Amino acid sequence: MEATSSVKEREHLYRLIVSQLRYDGYESAASNLARNFSAYPPCAPSSRLSHLVRLGNQMEGEASKPDHSDVLSHISGRGIMDLEFESDEKIMSPPAHRHELGYVTSHKGPVLCSNFSHDGRLVATGSADMSIRILDVDRMATKSTVGQQDPHPVIRTLYDHSDAILSLSFHPTVSVLASGSRDNFIKFFDYSKPSVKRAYRSVIEVASVRCLTFHPSGDYILVGTEQSTLRLYDANTFQCFVSSDARDQHSSSINSVHYSVDGKMYVTASSDGSLKVWDGVSNRCINTFKSAHGGEPVGSARLSKNSKFVLTSGMDGYARLWELSSGNCLNNYKPNKISKPQFLPTAVFSHTEDYVLMGEEHQNMIFCWETRTTQSYKPLFTSHQGPVRTLCHSPLVPAFITGGEDCKIRFFCCKDRQN
Repeated sequence: MEATSSVKEREHLYRLIVSQLRYDGYESAASNLARNFSAYPPCAPSSRLSHLVRLGNQMEGEASKPDHSDVLSHISGRGIMDLEFESDEKIMSPPAHRHELGYVTSHKGPVLCSNFSHDGRLVATGSADMSIRILDVDRMATKSTVGQQDPHPVIRTLYDHSDAILSLSFHPTVSVLASGSRDNFIKFFDYSKPSVKRAYRSVIEVASVRCLTFHPSGDYILVGTEQSTLRLYDANTFQCFVSSDARDQHSSSINSVHYSVDGKMYVTASSDGSLKVWDGVSNRCINTFKSAHGGEPVGSARLSKNSKFVLTSGMDGYARLWELSSGNCLNNYKPNKISKPQFLPTAVFSHTEDYVLMGEEHQNMIFCWETRTTQSYKPLFTSHQGPVRTLCHSPLVPAFITGGEDCKIRFFCCKDRQN
């Protein structure tokens, strides 16, 4: 009996080591160790081992102090919020209500998706009218200036789908835009050519393409559809890969996919109510947050820049911040008045991750909270004449774009965009 207990303890130790290695970015070493002792289920990234070591060191060095409640609280993950800045550091970036409307244009149908390029210079919008528009961010920011004679901000209009555009993603290094549509097609456009209207490559899927995103290297693209199986495509050969274990998959449509900055992990959100964390190398699910929003469909999931946290939004009307190492929900971002959304909501970080933004349907506002403290700020009234269907924040400057059921695209920015 004692030998059996010892074996279980040793296996638990190995699992802690694998999780710590993955948390620290040593995926190769973690995979080798996990393979050697046949770890199942897969070990999720976690810093629990380092927390236990810290606790042991403190207990060893301060044996005369019996109260370790602060350290135990740290292990549990409750009350801890670390987005790579000190808690007493003054926030310099502006909240949403300090942004001004800089430019307005429109599609001929509701605007359903939007995406900024990695350098923040361009933004693409997709519509139920089956068209895609690519806009120049600097031109939009200066268009409203008196006497400004800059060219029109809309630099490309693309047509090659036969149904509504549901998802968009810019390639990180070359002038390629990928789009997913209700027509079941993934299209790839080379927008470096001014005359381009049609895609240079198309991939047919089994169902409506709800979400897609390029790997940070640009070599792969993740695709989520109305069907529950997540796809990974080689962006050069267009060969399709799926997880070797069916248990990794969602049980309903996939609404959101997002890679970490280094591409070593990604997250997916689904109408089955769950959030999943995946190993970006093996394409295997390493953790599942069931009922992330009380069983309601999860509309969006976005990793923080340090890959330690995930921001989600759900049909329960909340945005939530999750700590990957502990699996705990650290913060709930609650609108002043919660009403069940009609459409899947989207929550995003500001470019500095100081704030969380989320659209509201009934009064067509953008809610804003301080990420760390959940302090609620004055909402921004978008002037959309209908629900906000898409919200996307620039990765580099205080600027974001909204698209509405009213077919309008609205660009908001701060006059001093150096913040």
